[in-house]
Amino acid sequence: MSRPWAALRRRVLTPSASETKLSRRGFFEKSPEAKDLLEGAGASFLAGFAHAAEAREPREAERGLEELPDHFRGFAYEGAGMAFALRDATAPMRSRHNLRFLQGRGNEHIYMVYIGAGWALGRVPAPLWQRATRGLADPVLRWLILDGYGFHQAYFHTEKYVHRQFVRSGFPWPSSAQSPYANRVIDQGIGRAMWFVHGADPKRASQGIDAFPKARQGDLYAGASLAATYAGGLAESELLEFKQRGHRFLPEIAQASAFAATARVRSGLVTAHTELATRTLAGTTPEHAAKVCTAAFPDASENTPSGEPAFEVWRRRTAAALLGEQDEPVASDHR
Repeated sequence: MSRPWAALRRRVLTPSASETKLSRRGFFEKSPEAKDLLEGAGASFLAGFAHAAEAREPREAERGLEELPDHFRGFAYEGAGMAFALRDATAPMRSRHNLRFLQGRGNEHIYMVYIGAGWALGRVPAPLWQRATRGLADPVLRWLILDGYGFHQAYFHTEKYVHRQFVRSGFPWPSSAQSPYANRVIDQGIGRAMWFVHGADPKRASQGIDAFPKARQGDLYAGASLAATYAGGLAESELLEFKQRGHRFLPEIAQASAFAATARVRSGLVTAHTELATRTLAGTTPEHAAKVCTAAFPDASENTPSGEPAFEVWRRRTAAALLGEQDEPVASDHR
């Protein structure tokens, strides 16, 4: 493909940078520092998207992605995951951009790539969802695609998904039979987006979550905890306030913080804030959190005999280990 055509594709596909501005979205601005942090995450997402949109093949995108600052690079890989998913959804041939992306440096950011692909579900018709996610076949991690979808919907349709607390019945992906659990993972993405909606303010984020039905609050707190750990920028007192306000959901808060820490450990992008947030919210170091998550990773079957999705098994086992509870033996793999 010619370079002019690739550059045109980048311009056509890449969303406007103004879409990441808190003022444009109507999100709360806690402080100039928090504003810069959250907008920096959004800008890096778009930078990663642009690199993937223009690249002739995934390895080419890696060069631009690796030049981005350590703190924000994971968001760029998330954006690249979205762009490659859109290209897979709309390509005339059975392309597997994200599959090839994960065979390279993208594998270090595998969680972010899966989440990024979920953004694409919010931009293409449902009949194209299978095409957008082809090549992302891990039966446990595929649930992260719905986390990304939930974030997208809450970020861009905030009134509907956050303020009016919309929940879709009969969600069709990965199958309508799994709709109840799909909505739970979508809520985790919504909770992650609410950290941005409320400007990384622990009081406002907690109040927003507490306004939802009680049955949804645990997953929403998990999403917010993941964002608080991965995005960074909070003082210890703010992290403690968030943890205290969500005290009824300490297992969910600890588990999600550990997932965020694992993503940074795996990619070699641990920051001082990662250390602080993981210690405060999960009660351990990022490195130990990653070991716990690795040991808790379930086998390759999509569902347990009881019908519980393997992704939920992973979350539950991780929370139990972090809180010192006993759980059944688990099988670890290369993750």
